[in-house]
Amino acid sequence: MILLSFDTEEFDVPREHGVDFSLEEGMKVSIEGTNRILDVLKQNAVKATFFCTGNFAENAPEVMQRIMDEGHEVACHGVDHWQPKETDFSLSKQIVERITGRQVFGYRQPRMFPVSDSEIEKAGYKYNSSLNPAFIPGRYMHLTEPRTWFMKGGVMQIPASVTPLVRFPLFWLALHNLPESLYHTLVRRTLNHDGYFVTYFHPWEFYDLKEHPEFKMPFIIKNHSGRQMMQRLDNFIKMLKGCNHEFITFNEFVSQKS
Repeated sequence: MILLSFDTEEFDVPREHGVDFSLEEGMKVSIEGTNRILDVLKQNAVKATFFCTGNFAENAPEVMQRIMDEGHEVACHGVDHWQPKETDFSLSKQIVERITGRQVFGYRQPRMFPVSDSEIEKAGYKYNSSLNPAFIPGRYMHLTEPRTWFMKGGVMQIPASVTPLVRFPLFWLALHNLPESLYHTLVRRTLNHDGYFVTYFHPWEFYDLKEHPEFKMPFIIKNHSGRQMMQRLDNFIKMLKGCNHEFITFNEFVSQKS
């Protein structure tokens, strides 16, 4: 089973590098990137889960509608991606449910920062996917956390997949920079070990970042971005479908394991 997800947020990475970047500029990038992702998913007839910020949902209702119309799950990803708060899960749910008219079952905190498990459960979420159980200098240090899904109270925790033993992260940055054949091999080995696979990407990865030096993006993020990333995602999906793996939403996974 493949749990493919996208952190659908306003693009704010230039702000991490000292660039004054508005919400309007960030939304332009993310809207184009999300539509490119949806094109790839539609061509391959696979489903995914889109973790959306309140900002994105309110500023791109037509894209939110397309996500739902094409059979994908909408989940929550905080409110303002640049300034995440531990209390955002409740307001995020209110915003996204108002925009979509649907109940939301899952949450992921921006940048996978910690959240209150008891408050997540109180807000009515069935699952939380705010954990990358790897060591990534300057970002995560979660080597003692479980690698695979587990329960905390009544909420299923669904960490991003990492390789067994050394816990090499297999998220978006790995597909940007590893040779595709190596990334595919690591994913297949992890799938064989765990029985399922969880990964995540962002809309702005599918925007042509190399054409915008003013964003001051590091090479490891710009590498294979834009249409090259569309091709990498397409190749990745085709490889997994060729191995007869099924793509399901996070909520479907929770229902199967409950």
